[in-house]
Amino acid sequence: MARKKSTTADLTEQSVLLAEFAANALLAAEQFGIKKKVVAGIDLDEAERVVAAGLPGLSATLRKKLSKNGVSFTIADTSSIVLGLAESILEGDPLQRLKLLFIAKKLTDCLEANVVPAAPAKAKKSKPTDTLYQFKITLLDAKPLIWRRIQVKDCTLDKLHEHIQTAMGWTNSHLHQFEIRGDRYGDPELLDDGFEDFECVDSTKTNLSQILPKTGKRFSFKYEYDFGDGWEHEVLFEGSPPVDPKAKYPLCLEGERACPPEDCGGVWGYGDFLEAISNPKHEEHDNMLEWIGGRFDPEEFDPKASTKEMKKGLPDWRSMI
Repeated sequence: MARKKSTTADLTEQSVLLAEFAANALLAAEQFGIKKKVVAGIDLDEAERVVAAGLPGLSATLRKKLSKNGVSFTIADTSSIVLGLAESILEGDPLQRLKLLFIAKKLTDCLEANVVPAAPAKAKKSKPTDTLYQFKITLLDAKPLIWRRIQVKDCTLDKLHEHIQTAMGWTNSHLHQFEIRGDRYGDPELLDDGFEDFECVDSTKTNLSQILPKTGKRFSFKYEYDFGDGWEHEVLFEGSPPVDPKAKYPLCLEGERACPPEDCGGVWGYGDFLEAISNPKHEEHDNMLEWIGGRFDPEEFDPKASTKEMKKGLPDWRSMI
Protein backbone atom coordinates (compact mmCIF):
# COMPACT_ATOMS: atom_id res chain seq x y z
CA MET A 1 0.00 0.00 0.00
CA ALA A 2 2.80 2.42 0.87
CA ARG A 3 4.38 1.78 -2.51
CA LYS A 4 1.13 2.58 -4.31
CA LYS A 5 0.64 5.83 -2.39
CA SER A 6 4.20 6.86 -3.18
CA THR A 7 3.67 6.18 -6.88
CA THR A 8 0.45 8.19 -6.91
CA ALA A 9 2.18 11.08 -5.15
CA ASP A 10 5.04 10.97 -7.67
CA LEU A 11 2.60 11.02 -10.59
CA THR A 12 0.67 13.90 -9.06
CA GLU A 13 3.88 15.89 -8.66
CA GLN A 14 4.88 15.15 -12.26
CA SER A 15 1.44 16.21 -13.46
CA VAL A 16 1.70 19.54 -11.59
CA LEU A 17 5.24 20.17 -12.86
CA LEU A 18 4.22 19.47 -16.45
CA ALA A 19 1.23 21.81 -16.18
CA GLU A 20 3.38 24.56 -14.65
CA PHE A 21 6.04 24.13 -17.34
CA ALA A 22 3.50 24.38 -20.18
CA ALA A 23 1.75 27.38 -18.61
CA ASN A 24 5.05 29.22 -18.08
CA ALA A 25 6.21 28.44 -21.62
CA LEU A 26 2.93 29.76 -23.03
CA LEU A 27 3.11 32.88 -20.85
CA ALA A 28 6.68 33.59 -21.97
CA ALA A 29 5.75 33.03 -25.63
CA GLU A 30 2.82 35.42 -25.29
CA GLN A 31 5.03 38.09 -23.72
CA PHE A 32 7.56 37.75 -26.53
CA GLY A 33 4.88 37.53 -29.24
CA ILE A 34 6.03 34.09 -30.42
CA LYS A 35 3.00 31.90 -29.64
CA LYS A 36 2.70 31.06 -33.36
CA LYS A 37 6.40 30.29 -33.73
CA VAL A 38 6.96 26.77 -35.09
CA VAL A 39 8.66 24.50 -32.56
CA ALA A 40 11.70 22.87 -34.12
CA GLY A 41 12.74 19.32 -33.33
CA ILE A 42 9.35 17.70 -32.61
CA ASP A 43 9.61 14.08 -33.71
CA LEU A 44 6.50 12.14 -32.73
CA ASP A 45 5.94 8.83 -34.48
CA GLU A 46 2.50 7.76 -35.68
CA ALA A 47 1.66 5.81 -32.50
CA GLU A 48 2.62 8.78 -30.31
CA ARG A 49 0.52 11.16 -32.40
CA VAL A 50 -2.47 8.83 -32.06
CA VAL A 51 -2.06 8.79 -28.28
CA ALA A 52 -1.72 12.58 -28.16
CA ALA A 53 -4.75 13.08 -30.42
CA GLY A 54 -6.86 11.11 -27.93
CA LEU A 55 -6.12 13.47 -25.05
CA PRO A 56 -9.23 15.16 -23.59
CA GLY A 57 -9.55 18.90 -23.93
CA LEU A 58 -7.63 19.28 -27.22
CA SER A 59 -9.21 21.42 -29.92
CA ALA A 60 -10.51 19.84 -33.12
CA THR A 61 -7.85 21.74 -35.08
CA LEU A 62 -5.06 20.32 -32.95
CA ARG A 63 -6.47 16.79 -33.22
CA LYS A 64 -6.52 17.18 -36.99
CA LYS A 65 -2.89 18.31 -37.00
CA LEU A 66 -1.87 15.29 -34.94
CA SER A 67 -3.56 12.97 -37.42
CA LYS A 68 -1.25 14.04 -40.26
CA ASN A 69 2.40 13.38 -40.98
CA GLY A 70 4.87 16.21 -41.46
CA VAL A 71 2.66 18.89 -39.85
CA SER A 72 4.45 21.56 -37.79
CA PHE A 73 3.34 22.62 -34.33
CA THR A 74 3.49 26.10 -32.84
CA ILE A 75 4.52 26.91 -29.27
CA ALA A 76 0.84 27.36 -28.41
CA ASP A 77 0.01 23.96 -29.95
CA THR A 78 2.81 22.20 -28.11
CA SER A 79 1.94 23.80 -24.77
CA SER A 80 -1.69 22.71 -25.17
CA ILE A 81 -0.61 19.11 -25.82
CA VAL A 82 1.64 19.14 -22.73
CA LEU A 83 -1.25 20.48 -20.63
CA GLY A 84 -3.42 17.63 -21.96
CA LEU A 85 -0.71 15.14 -21.04
CA ALA A 86 -0.46 16.63 -17.54
CA GLU A 87 -4.20 16.17 -17.01
CA SER A 88 -4.20 12.57 -18.28
CA ILE A 89 -1.05 11.29 -16.59
CA LEU A 90 -2.93 10.19 -13.46
CA GLU A 91 -5.33 8.01 -15.44
CA GLY A 92 -5.00 4.75 -17.30
CA ASP A 93 -2.78 1.71 -16.76
CA PRO A 94 0.98 1.90 -16.06
CA LEU A 95 1.91 1.30 -19.72
CA GLN A 96 -0.33 4.14 -20.86
CA ARG A 97 1.16 6.46 -18.24
CA LEU A 98 4.66 5.54 -19.42
CA LYS A 99 3.72 6.44 -23.00
CA LEU A 100 2.33 9.79 -21.87
CA LEU A 101 5.48 10.57 -19.87
CA PHE A 102 7.69 9.68 -22.83
CA ILE A 103 5.73 11.97 -25.16
CA ALA A 104 5.77 14.73 -22.54
CA LYS A 105 9.56 14.45 -22.24
CA LYS A 106 9.95 14.89 -26.00
CA LEU A 107 7.68 17.93 -26.13
CA THR A 108 9.05 19.68 -23.04
CA ASP A 109 12.60 19.27 -24.34
CA CYS A 110 11.52 20.96 -27.59
CA LEU A 111 9.70 23.73 -25.75
CA GLU A 112 12.69 24.32 -23.51
CA ALA A 113 14.96 24.65 -26.53
CA ASN A 114 12.59 27.05 -28.30
CA VAL A 115 11.22 29.19 -25.49
CA VAL A 116 12.55 28.77 -21.98
CA PRO A 117 16.09 30.20 -22.36
CA ALA A 118 14.71 33.68 -22.95
CA ALA A 119 11.61 33.35 -20.80
CA PRO A 120 12.55 33.60 -17.11
CA ALA A 121 13.56 37.26 -17.01
CA LYS A 122 10.27 38.36 -18.55
CA ALA A 123 8.01 35.82 -16.87
CA LYS A 124 9.11 36.86 -13.38
CA LYS A 125 8.01 40.43 -14.03
CA SER A 126 4.34 39.53 -14.31
CA LYS A 127 2.42 40.80 -11.30
CA PRO A 128 0.52 38.24 -9.19
CA THR A 129 -2.45 40.63 -9.05
CA ASP A 130 -2.95 40.29 -12.80
CA THR A 131 -4.72 36.98 -12.19
CA LEU A 132 -8.32 36.93 -10.98
CA TYR A 133 -9.67 33.92 -9.07
CA GLN A 134 -13.27 32.97 -8.41
CA PHE A 135 -14.28 30.92 -5.36
CA LYS A 136 -17.48 29.56 -3.90
CA ILE A 137 -17.28 29.44 -0.08
CA THR A 138 -19.76 27.03 1.52
CA LEU A 139 -20.22 26.55 5.27
CA LEU A 140 -20.24 22.77 5.69
CA ASP A 141 -23.10 20.93 7.43
CA ALA A 142 -25.28 24.05 7.53
CA LYS A 143 -28.84 23.40 6.37
CA PRO A 144 -30.14 25.23 4.46
CA LEU A 145 -26.87 26.16 2.73
CA ILE A 146 -24.91 29.27 3.69
CA TRP A 147 -22.51 30.29 0.93
CA ARG A 148 -20.74 33.15 -0.88
CA ARG A 149 -19.25 33.49 -4.38
CA ILE A 150 -16.29 35.87 -4.49
CA GLN A 151 -13.67 37.14 -6.93
CA VAL A 152 -10.23 38.14 -5.69
CA LYS A 153 -6.87 39.00 -7.23
CA ASP A 154 -3.89 36.74 -6.64
CA CYS A 155 -2.85 37.07 -3.01
CA THR A 156 -1.55 35.08 -0.06
CA LEU A 157 -3.68 32.47 1.68
CA ASP A 158 -3.57 34.77 4.69
CA LYS A 159 -5.26 37.46 2.61
CA LEU A 160 -7.78 34.92 1.31
CA HIS A 161 -8.63 34.21 4.97
CA GLU A 162 -9.41 37.91 5.32
CA HIS A 163 -11.61 37.87 2.21
CA ILE A 164 -13.53 34.84 3.50
CA GLN A 165 -14.02 36.43 6.91
CA THR A 166 -15.41 39.66 5.50
CA ALA A 167 -17.52 38.02 2.78
CA MET A 168 -19.09 35.51 5.17
CA GLY A 169 -19.57 37.96 8.04
CA TRP A 170 -17.18 36.54 10.64
CA THR A 171 -15.23 38.86 12.95
CA ASN A 172 -11.74 37.26 12.91
CA SER A 173 -11.99 36.61 16.64
CA HIS A 174 -10.50 33.09 16.56
CA LEU A 175 -7.73 31.03 14.98
CA HIS A 176 -8.01 29.54 11.50
CA GLN A 177 -6.28 27.14 9.14
CA PHE A 178 -6.47 25.83 5.58
CA GLU A 179 -6.16 22.17 4.64
CA ILE A 180 -4.92 21.68 1.08
CA ARG A 181 -3.93 18.31 -0.38
CA GLY A 182 -3.35 16.93 3.09
CA ASP A 183 -1.16 19.83 4.26
CA ARG A 184 -2.15 22.45 6.84
CA TYR A 185 -1.56 26.12 6.09
CA GLY A 186 -1.72 28.86 8.70
CA ASP A 187 0.04 31.78 10.32
CA PRO A 188 2.88 30.25 12.39
CA GLU A 189 3.06 33.35 14.58
CA LEU A 190 -0.51 32.73 15.74
CA LEU A 191 -0.67 28.95 15.71
CA ASP A 192 2.66 28.42 17.49
CA ASP A 193 1.31 30.42 20.42
CA GLY A 194 -1.91 28.47 20.59
CA PHE A 195 -0.68 24.93 19.93
CA GLU A 196 2.65 23.60 21.17
CA ASP A 197 3.47 21.10 18.41
CA PHE A 198 1.43 22.54 15.57
CA GLU A 199 3.20 22.28 12.22
CA CYS A 200 1.95 24.15 9.18
CA VAL A 201 2.97 25.73 5.91
CA ASP A 202 3.19 29.51 6.28
CA SER A 203 -0.02 30.96 4.80
CA THR A 204 1.43 34.48 4.94
CA LYS A 205 4.03 33.48 2.34
CA THR A 206 1.94 31.16 0.14
CA ASN A 207 0.17 32.72 -2.85
CA LEU A 208 -2.99 31.40 -4.45
CA SER A 209 -1.07 31.01 -7.71
CA GLN A 210 1.20 28.50 -5.96
CA ILE A 211 -1.53 26.12 -4.85
CA LEU A 212 -4.25 26.40 -7.53
CA PRO A 213 -4.25 24.28 -10.72
CA LYS A 214 -2.50 26.08 -13.57
CA THR A 215 -5.03 24.51 -15.94
CA GLY A 216 -7.89 26.41 -14.30
CA LYS A 217 -9.64 23.17 -13.35
CA ARG A 218 -12.07 23.28 -10.44
CA PHE A 219 -10.31 22.48 -7.20
CA SER A 220 -11.54 22.45 -3.60
CA PHE A 221 -9.89 22.68 -0.22
CA LYS A 222 -10.94 23.25 3.38
CA TYR A 223 -10.93 26.39 5.51
CA GLU A 224 -11.59 26.05 9.24
CA TYR A 225 -12.36 28.96 11.53
CA ASP A 226 -12.61 28.83 15.34
CA PHE A 227 -11.21 25.46 16.42
CA GLY A 228 -13.66 25.41 19.33
CA ASP A 229 -16.89 25.88 17.39
CA GLY A 230 -15.30 24.25 14.34
CA TRP A 231 -16.75 26.26 11.47
CA GLU A 232 -15.55 24.28 8.42
CA HIS A 233 -15.90 25.67 4.92
CA GLU A 234 -15.40 24.20 1.47
CA VAL A 235 -13.44 26.64 -0.70
CA LEU A 236 -14.15 25.72 -4.32
CA PHE A 237 -11.91 27.29 -6.96
CA GLU A 238 -14.19 27.83 -9.97
CA GLY A 239 -11.64 29.27 -12.40
CA SER A 240 -9.94 32.48 -13.48
CA PRO A 241 -12.42 34.79 -15.23
CA PRO A 242 -11.15 37.74 -17.28
CA VAL A 243 -10.49 40.89 -15.29
CA ASP A 244 -13.10 43.60 -15.79
CA PRO A 245 -11.14 46.87 -16.16
CA LYS A 246 -14.12 48.77 -14.74
CA ALA A 247 -14.44 46.60 -11.63
CA LYS A 248 -12.68 47.08 -8.31
CA TYR A 249 -11.72 43.88 -6.56
CA PRO A 250 -12.34 42.02 -4.29
CA LEU A 251 -16.01 41.36 -5.04
CA CYS A 252 -18.78 39.30 -3.48
CA LEU A 253 -20.95 38.36 -6.46
CA GLU A 254 -23.72 36.46 -4.71
CA GLY A 255 -24.57 34.20 -1.82
CA GLU A 256 -27.33 33.03 0.47
CA ARG A 257 -28.24 33.51 4.11
CA ALA A 258 -26.70 35.27 7.06
CA CYS A 259 -23.50 34.24 8.75
CA PRO A 260 -24.13 32.55 12.12
CA PRO A 261 -23.23 34.58 15.22
CA GLU A 262 -19.76 34.07 16.68
CA ASP A 263 -19.48 31.68 19.65
CA CYS A 264 -22.91 30.13 19.21
CA GLY A 265 -21.55 26.57 19.42
CA GLY A 266 -20.85 25.64 15.81
CA VAL A 267 -23.37 24.36 13.28
CA TRP A 268 -25.34 22.37 15.85
CA GLY A 269 -25.38 25.21 18.37
CA TYR A 270 -26.56 27.52 15.60
CA GLY A 271 -29.56 25.24 15.06
CA ASP A 272 -30.45 25.53 18.74
CA PHE A 273 -29.99 29.31 18.57
CA LEU A 274 -32.39 29.63 15.61
CA GLU A 275 -34.95 27.47 17.36
CA ALA A 276 -34.78 29.66 20.46
CA ILE A 277 -35.15 33.04 18.72
CA SER A 278 -37.98 31.82 16.47
CA ASN A 279 -40.10 30.54 19.33
CA PRO A 280 -41.29 33.20 21.85
CA LYS A 281 -42.18 30.41 24.27
CA HIS A 282 -38.68 28.93 24.24
CA GLU A 283 -36.99 29.25 27.64
CA GLU A 284 -33.91 30.82 26.03
CA HIS A 285 -35.82 33.10 23.65
CA ASP A 286 -35.31 36.37 25.53
CA ASN A 287 -31.73 35.58 26.53
CA MET A 288 -30.71 34.78 22.97
CA LEU A 289 -32.35 37.89 21.54
CA GLU A 290 -30.62 40.02 24.16
CA TRP A 291 -27.29 38.29 23.43
CA ILE A 292 -27.58 38.91 19.69
CA GLY A 293 -28.65 42.50 20.11
CA GLY A 294 -32.39 42.15 19.59
CA ARG A 295 -32.62 41.08 15.95
CA PHE A 296 -31.30 38.33 13.70
CA ASP A 297 -32.68 37.27 10.30
CA PRO A 298 -31.08 33.99 9.13
CA GLU A 299 -32.25 34.62 5.55
CA GLU A 300 -30.72 38.10 5.29
CA PHE A 301 -27.81 38.58 2.92
CA ASP A 302 -26.65 41.51 0.78
CA PRO A 303 -23.74 40.92 -1.64
CA LYS A 304 -23.14 44.67 -1.91
CA ALA A 305 -22.69 44.94 1.85
CA SER A 306 -20.34 41.95 1.81
CA THR A 307 -18.32 43.53 -1.02
CA LYS A 308 -18.05 46.72 1.02
CA GLU A 309 -16.71 44.76 4.00
CA MET A 310 -14.27 42.88 1.76
CA LYS A 311 -12.87 46.14 0.42
CA LYS A 312 -12.63 47.54 3.94
CA GLY A 313 -10.73 44.47 5.09
CA LEU A 314 -9.69 43.55 8.61
CA PRO A 315 -7.57 45.57 11.04
CA ASP A 316 -3.88 44.72 10.89
CA TRP A 317 -3.43 43.07 14.27
CA ARG A 318 0.37 43.02 13.87
CA SER A 319 0.50 46.80 13.84
CA MET A 320 -1.47 46.93 17.08
CA ILE A 321 0.97 44.80 19.08
